[in-house]
Amino acid sequence: MQSKQLFAVILILFLNNLKSQTLLVPSQVFDGVQLHSDWVVAVDENRITYAGPLSGLKRVNNYSKKELKGMTLMPGIIEGHSHLLLHPYNETEWNDQVLVESPTERAIRGTVHAKKTLMAGVTSMRDLGSEGAGYTDIYLKRTIDKGIIPGPRTLMAGPAIVATGAYGPKGFHDGVKVPLGAVPVSGRDNVISEVRTQLGQGANLIKIYADYRWGKDEPSQPTFLQEEINAMVETATTAGRYVVAHASTPEGMRRAIMGGVETIEHGDGGTAEIFVLMKEKGVALCPTLAAGDAISQYQGWKKGIEPDPERVAKKKKSFQLALESGVEIVFGGDVGVFPHGENYRELELMVAYGMEPIKALQAATAVNAKILHFDKLGMIQKGYFADIIAVEGNPIEDISLMKNVTYVMKDGTVYKDH
Repeated sequence: MQSKQLFAVILILFLNNLKSQTLLVPSQVFDGVQLHSDWVVAVDENRITYAGPLSGLKRVNNYSKKELKGMTLMPGIIEGHSHLLLHPYNETEWNDQVLVESPTERAIRGTVHAKKTLMAGVTSMRDLGSEGAGYTDIYLKRTIDKGIIPGPRTLMAGPAIVATGAYGPKGFHDGVKVPLGAVPVSGRDNVISEVRTQLGQGANLIKIYADYRWGKDEPSQPTFLQEEINAMVETATTAGRYVVAHASTPEGMRRAIMGGVETIEHGDGGTAEIFVLMKEKGVALCPTLAAGDAISQYQGWKKGIEPDPERVAKKKKSFQLALESGVEIVFGGDVGVFPHGENYRELELMVAYGMEPIKALQAATAVNAKILHFDKLGMIQKGYFADIIAVEGNPIEDISLMKNVTYVMKDGTVYKDH
């Protein structure tokens, strides 16, 4: 009797193991670096156990086969600059999102945004600031990690850090106290204290504003002193975290680079010299092309009919200078300024502004995984996590195909299959 029971247990375990093994059979595989024909990908539980020609896979019959004819299989997209707690500015202006919408409402919106993001094939993302909602982004991350709501893997920055007086909402007399979109600080002791506070609250990284507008409609100017940036970076790296910087002026970018930040966000006014400095120091650029494109259209620009507005023309020029310098490019669109789930917009613009399609896809997968510290992600490779998506056709030939992701697997679980 005991031997029969033991046999039954072994049989159940064997059958359960079979259920957890999936063989994905697409037309081609983009592994995060290059495209392969006649490859298959084997998944066991939440890990990739094989990627290569079918002839190299042992015990093929142990796998449940999933045919993906006509499709390109690739690593899940890694978004580098998102704001899950924001929604498009043509729906509600940024000021009103900060001043009128409660953190509770914004958290609920964030759950919808997280699902849309995952369904669009973004299986991991870096979220760069709660924009006035405190640590709501970190609480949102926890609900995703616990499996309460569907969403991508996330790295959350918590509230961004700005120089006192340099951020909004503004325009109120000095007797009115309004919620700010970030935390204002001044001086070495104050900036160190704020970084430590945020790390203690669960921030995965620190976002600072190296430059910003001091007054309405004024051009951006550097905000933090060099010693303040140095202190924030030193404090974060001591704790095993890193710092990223919003920066669009040459001097703001230079201070952030010399201070040791890992990525520059936006970089609109970057010069050839600044991008060379970034490359020398190993600092990557997240250009956020799609945000400027969207805002220009909100302001009345008829894209494709009218000439490029100054903002778009400037962005094209700086992006081309960055490409020429060889600085590493992070895929990140500042999504939230435009609709969540339309992350593909950034890929389309990267290509339209001069980047090779395969380089854009590398930026959204293997390169982002390395730069943003997503371990064992961004590649279709044995031992990596099973975050895998598929699109019809070949996106290297037509990047616009990325807007129609038909298959989404995150951590070995299939969330979309049509």
